[in-house]
Amino acid sequence: MPTSIHEEEGHHTQPPSESFYSSHHNDDYYQRPPRQHRHRESSNKEPNITLPSFHGKDNVETYLDWEMKVEQLFSFHGISEERKVSLATLSFQGHAMYWWTSLEKERRKNYMPPNQYWNELCSALKRRNIPPYYDCELMDKIHRLKQGSSSVEEYSQSIELLMMRVGIREEERTTISRFQSGLNLEIRDKVELLPYRYLNELVQLCSRLEHQLKRKYFRKDSTLFYSKSFKKEGHSSQRYPEKEKEKEKEKSSFKAPSKESKSSEIKCFKCLGRGHIASQCPTKKTMVLKAQDHYSSLDEAISSSSTSEDEAIHFEE
Repeated sequence: MPTSIHEEEGHHTQPPSESFYSSHHNDDYYQRPPRQHRHRESSNKEPNITLPSFHGKDNVETYLDWEMKVEQLFSFHGISEERKVSLATLSFQGHAMYWWTSLEKERRKNYMPPNQYWNELCSALKRRNIPPYYDCELMDKIHRLKQGSSSVEEYSQSIELLMMRVGIREEERTTISRFQSGLNLEIRDKVELLPYRYLNELVQLCSRLEHQLKRKYFRKDSTLFYSKSFKKEGHSSQRYPEKEKEKEKEKSSFKAPSKESKSSEIKCFKCLGRGHIASQCPTKKTMVLKAQDHYSSLDEAISSSSTSEDEAIHFEE
């Protein structure tokens, strides 16, 4: 009896065999759990992205910006090489679309394979949109670039962008010298006296100096505007009226003597009058009394030639 019990217990403790599942696989109560399969097709499927449109206008900077942005999107989304050309050409609009269509027709006509790689498409676009003298123009712009009316930050960004477009790789001290020579004199003269080692430090120092100069100019403009408005309102003449009156009195008391006061001090020795000398005496005339009791004033030269019939009475006033 005990052995049979142990055998029954051992029989119950053993896991069910495979025949158990096979004998009951048609049972409605039991259902085999579904297997979880990884969908490889969905994981390998690339996302659909929207690229910026390109119209193919004659502007080199527009094309270079478009190419850089498209490469960033391809790298971020992990686009394969086989899809890059098709996605990029779908963004063509206007003249760029007609140019690409005619190019593909020409290649098929000449039994040439189509452009299947991104590098081939970029080479064709550069031949179409970038002139051969573009690098020389950029080099000339770099050598002649000055800060002018732009800020320090804008000026440094312009130098950096031009050097990236040309592909210049030079030592940092050469770039520092190039940047410093194009600065405005009011900033360059001050930054030369400050210590720095790297280009970023130089740009930051120049930006601080620029802000200081702007604050200084703003204060000057505000004081000039305040003084002009203060004078227009009339406050300057009404603020200290008593002091201004005293100053006017002092100025009038220290005035130079006029010509009238000087002439009044001169005395004539003939007529004893004032204001003239003897040679300029206005009373130096002769009065002639005629027979008809009329008087006439004549000069001394005329009185000497008068006739003897008249009674002349010569006297000096």
